[in-house]
Amino acid sequence: MIESMTSGHWTSYPVPRMRQERHFGRAMRCFAERPPHLNAMLAAAVAAHGEHEAIVTQERRVRHADLARLAGRVAAGLAARGIAAGDRVAILCANDLEFVLALLGTLRLGAIAVPVNVREQRPELAFILRQCGARALVFDAALAGRLPDAAEAPALRLRLAVGGDAPLAAPFGALLRGEAPEIAAAAPSEEDPAVILYTSGTTGHPKGALLTHLNLIHTIMHYQACMRLTERDRSLLAVPASHVTGLAAILLPMLALGGCAVLMREFKAGTFLHFAGHERITHTLVVPAIYNLLLRDPGFDDYDLAAWRVGGFGGAPMPEGTIRALAERLPTLSLVNAYGATETTSPTTLMPMGLQAAHLDSIGVAVPCAEVKVMDEAGREVAPGEPGELWIAGPMVVPGYWDDPAATAAEFAGGCWRSGDIGSIDAEGFARVFDRKKDLVNRAGYKVYSAEVESALSLHPAVVEAALVARPDPVLGEKSHAFVVVRDAACTAAALREHCARRLADYKVPDFFTLLADPLPRNANGKVLKRELRDRVA
Repeated sequence: MIESMTSGHWTSYPVPRMRQERHFGRAMRCFAERPPHLNAMLAAAVAAHGEHEAIVTQERRVRHADLARLAGRVAAGLAARGIAAGDRVAILCANDLEFVLALLGTLRLGAIAVPVNVREQRPELAFILRQCGARALVFDAALAGRLPDAAEAPALRLRLAVGGDAPLAAPFGALLRGEAPEIAAAAPSEEDPAVILYTSGTTGHPKGALLTHLNLIHTIMHYQACMRLTERDRSLLAVPASHVTGLAAILLPMLALGGCAVLMREFKAGTFLHFAGHERITHTLVVPAIYNLLLRDPGFDDYDLAAWRVGGFGGAPMPEGTIRALAERLPTLSLVNAYGATETTSPTTLMPMGLQAAHLDSIGVAVPCAEVKVMDEAGREVAPGEPGELWIAGPMVVPGYWDDPAATAAEFAGGCWRSGDIGSIDAEGFARVFDRKKDLVNRAGYKVYSAEVESALSLHPAVVEAALVARPDPVLGEKSHAFVVVRDAACTAAALREHCARRLADYKVPDFFTLLADPLPRNANGKVLKRELRDRVA
């Protein structure tokens, strides 16, 4: 078990005292002294650092005290419009102030926030809103054309548009006028859900992971301790705030510590470098592809990036050439590999600062409260250095999926979440990931499950069958390649791409197509031989 071998790696870090506790029916190691819920954690940051900048966007700057006041108005406005504690409030907004206000207002009310990626298309949105029974939806007005109708999301009672008018929606800005009576901040149990984040499903439908107050507080405290974050840090949010990395690794830690989150609506290398230099960014966590794009930008050396001290990365391996190039051009930057998942509320392992270059193939060591086991197919723990599936336990691991007992039972066992990743842990506690049991494409950190794309392709009348595999890419890590058996020779890759684009987020649309007249290769049991397909595109 990794936890028994890694405690020494964090001895020089400000790790709080720990003790054994029982939550969600599981025994786990927790931080002994912690806030009772996120509202208390955020309120403490406002009390201590209310005058510090909390959020910076291209147009606006907001202090912690003002952010708390506006979030209180959002909570009161939602309550006046019939939203109550425990209700689900979906947030379909880009990285901007309104996303943050909707999130904090929902938490203050004691409701459950459901952030949704703005790339999702109507079928995916309809499923998510219906599956979680969302009562309210805050959305960018420009996305109104994608929203499902009342029949597709029957529980939805309130629509709030940001940045313009939209049919059947009230303006989100009306909440900020403070016309509704103030309400006290909710004090939920720490085992209550705070956020539902939907992950791509191997069966074609996403699953709603339940991120509780306990999960998120431990994640924030892990990042604080293991990256030595303080109220002086300024983090650049260059990934979607609706993703577990953007939400749990950047936005909430900065707000809970009294630091500042600088928000990019979408990633562009030049904009990133501008923000990083002019805003004196000290920290971020992004996918390796972003570092590659930054190094290739001709304006890289035009900005003073000396304040940037922590460069977190995750979601895909960091090429050795990128690590060496960053060390040469940003010698004060500590690269920190972060491994985790939505189900682990982000970090399971982190690389101790300064050790990345010496452990190029490692994802780091377990964070203080985590326990990671390497298990064989029979469910037995293997010896150090031997490969197996990574099973993860601790107070960051979610209790399960929203209203999906079958998926919860399938993916959680023995108090652990079964990651589906094949890896190993050496005698010093450094973990490695070799391969994935699940059929997914890791496109610059975005997980694309083949079953979901194959299901969408199967809806085209010319498609007989389809299989999606990963294709190596020097910038994004992987792109997706679809092998499609068609019954109509007139069918084209362009037609299939357009078909997918109407049903899937843009990053899920296959990058390459091979159209076939003969059946896909299969083994004796009828299973498609994806390894053979991968060999064709390697």
